[in-house]
Amino acid sequence: MSCVFCKIARGELPAYVVYEDPETLAFLDLYPMTDGHTLVIPKLHAERLSELPPELAGTLFQTVQKVSERIARALGAPALNIGFNDGRAAGQAVPHLHVHIIPRFPGDGGGSFHSILHKPTTRPLDEIHRLIARTP
Repeated sequence: MSCVFCKIARGELPAYVVYEDPETLAFLDLYPMTDGHTLVIPKLHAERLSELPPELAGTLFQTVQKVSERIARALGAPALNIGFNDGRAAGQAVPHLHVHIIPRFPGDGGGSFHSILHKPTTRPLDEIHRLIARTP
């Protein structure tokens, strides 16, 4: 498989690994937004969250929790942004599920997730609620 993150997980490409267990891997982002910007991946290849077995999703987020705490302590980060781009339209550049942990510091100039998009909703909330709630 030619997936760059799978190659990192198999040890075929170098990475600055900060945590590893049998099912997950955390390493520094090569194009960091801030000091300590880390990616957490499942070692099993899955492009989207919906493709990940539920038990591995739990393990992935347990790793995110452990690594987040480690980053905050090590770098003195008082806050973190944690999230992922689920699909190409959401900005996912590498087609392997990965969670970004981005340390935040006072005055760093960054915003919240609400600063990503500036397009208001196009449908009333009750319509969106009905569509989502009745979809199996």
